[in-house]
Amino acid sequence: MAEYKIYFRESVEKDFRTIPKKDIIKILRRIESLSSDPRPPGVEKLTGQDRYRLRQGNYRIVNSVQDNELSVWIVRIGHCKDVYR
Repeated sequence: MAEYKIYFRESVEKDFRTIPKKDIIKILRRIESLSSDPRPPGVEKLTGQDRYRLRQGNYRIVNSVQDNELSVWIVRIGHCKDVYR
């Protein structure tokens, strides 16, 4: 299987500011794993959108997968209670 490239929306930088460093490391490892499997077990497609939700501890990673370009865009990262606001 081909490797997907990972891209981040500019707004994700702001999302990282409120997350503790130990959690950021775990989140980045989880994001890195998306390059080899963009839809791993446990990922959920968001209703009515072309986006997916992936859980890492108490945080959610919202991403969009473009199979034709072999890319994964990280759209939002946030605490489970805040990510959908």
